[in-house]
Amino acid sequence: MASANTLFKNHEDYRRQKELEEARKAGIAPAEVDEEGKEINPHIPQYMSSAPWYLNDTRPSLKHQKNWKVGSKGSEKDYYDRGVKVFQATKFRKGACENCGAMSHKTKDCMERPRNKGAKWTSKHIAADEKVEDIDFDDFDTKRDRWNGYDPESYTKIIDMYEKVEQQKQGLKKAAELERRFAKKDGAAAPDGAAAADGAAASSDSDSDQDDEDKITETEEAGYGKVEKRVRTTGGGATGSVRNLRIREDTAKYLLNLDPNSAHYDPKSRSMREDPQPHKAKKAFAGDNFVRKSGDYHAWEAERLHQLAAYDHGASLHMQAAPSQAEILHQHFKTKKDKLQLKNKDTIMQQYGDAAETAPEDGLLLGQTERYVEYDAAGRVVKGQDIKAHSRYEEDVHPNNHTSVWGSWWEGGQWGYACCHQTIKNSYCTGEAGLVAAEAQADQMQLNIERKAEEDKAREENGGNLEGRRPTNGVWGTDVGEDVELDKQRLEEALRKLDERDKKQIEVDDRKRKYNSLQTDGEMPTEEEMEAYRMKKARDEDPMAKIIALKAAATTNYDFV
Repeated sequence: MASANTLFKNHEDYRRQKELEEARKAGIAPAEVDEEGKEINPHIPQYMSSAPWYLNDTRPSLKHQKNWKVGSKGSEKDYYDRGVKVFQATKFRKGACENCGAMSHKTKDCMERPRNKGAKWTSKHIAADEKVEDIDFDDFDTKRDRWNGYDPESYTKIIDMYEKVEQQKQGLKKAAELERRFAKKDGAAAPDGAAAADGAAASSDSDSDQDDEDKITETEEAGYGKVEKRVRTTGGGATGSVRNLRIREDTAKYLLNLDPNSAHYDPKSRSMREDPQPHKAKKAFAGDNFVRKSGDYHAWEAERLHQLAAYDHGASLHMQAAPSQAEILHQHFKTKKDKLQLKNKDTIMQQYGDAAETAPEDGLLLGQTERYVEYDAAGRVVKGQDIKAHSRYEEDVHPNNHTSVWGSWWEGGQWGYACCHQTIKNSYCTGEAGLVAAEAQADQMQLNIERKAEEDKAREENGGNLEGRRPTNGVWGTDVGEDVELDKQRLEEALRKLDERDKKQIEVDDRKRKYNSLQTDGEMPTEEEMEAYRMKKARDEDPMAKIIALKAAATTNYDFV
């Protein structure tokens, strides 16, 4: 609390401090103690419990909330003695009171009865001097304290006087009661004196009855002897007094487990929130927190968690603002959840069976039937019909117009449908047309591979893939005549420049290039540069481009058109 106001803590120490404060507020951990040994209420706000930084408090304390001027002149211990006499003079002294002759006050401040002739002229009955103390009361309340200097023991004289008067009244009342009884027993007429005494006794009885109305009865007095306790004063919660209903013969909470490291017991509030005997199964007391988590607590906690989950999913729901709405939605949620669980249970039982059901007897499973089946030596059925056990998976399922099941055809490491040779499970059936297209695609693939092999062989025989090459298009994309010839060295130089440019574009970010980096100085591209560009550019419309690029990734020349 106040001890950590000037220290900088890391995340772990801050988390531990917060956990300790929560435990103190819940009453699990003992309260913090100040320098004087007094407990500090954990519910005091931090802005009140934290001392200012300039005080440099290293220990928890609440001294900064109290008056620091301790031991001032106007404290409660400083007071003057009332009525104390100091000196008794025998003759009048100069400067004394002209009325009583005391030196402690002047004539206008004298509290005695004004005499016809003062002590100044008679010099008789000189009053004693009073004790005068020079005390400076700086405090506002001390200056105006009318009980300052009062001796409480002097009030015992008044109490003794009233007790003697009460005893006299009781004695007179008993004497009058006895005289009245004896007068009735004798049957004689009471004399005038007795009648007067009876009248006085009756009046005293009425007075005593009126006095007795102010007194409490014995039943009311018995209520003051009850044992009271304060509920959760330091540990937390509101304060108040309740009756102590614990039977004296019951074992006290702090005697259930004498281990000092067990559940904390707060003697001021008589509370033990944790379980003092967690290792026992049967116990009469499981901690005060057990009562808090009983009854409808679990239902309320489930409803609160449902409200938080619904709010996270976008529902405009608040348990404190609309409790009825939150409870109704939680009930609807539980109903739908029970229906969904029941449906899933029925589906699983229909597919896999119910293991809780009683299995049929072995005699019924292996019993004789009218079905006749004959097998050969290889295990094939010769006569009759062999009934096989059903699989737990779905059988004879033909999706998307297929006439065969998935997995009925296999080729090249791939499964497919036998009806159309499709290798994609969610594809639609193409029938005979699909078979013809698949065969044509395989033949075309084989022809492409053979042609590629022939071109590679011819390129090796000619000494390079650029020998005798003719351009495909003109500079601006038009057809080029047959009279245009390409220089082999220039074409190789153009290809090298393109490779260098591509490498620079990969290494250098396009945002960091210079402003005139793409400037050509007004020169037109040559036929060799355009041919190199056509050879290097990507052709996304070619279905075989990706396959050739994967197989010939290390090749830098133009391989396939």
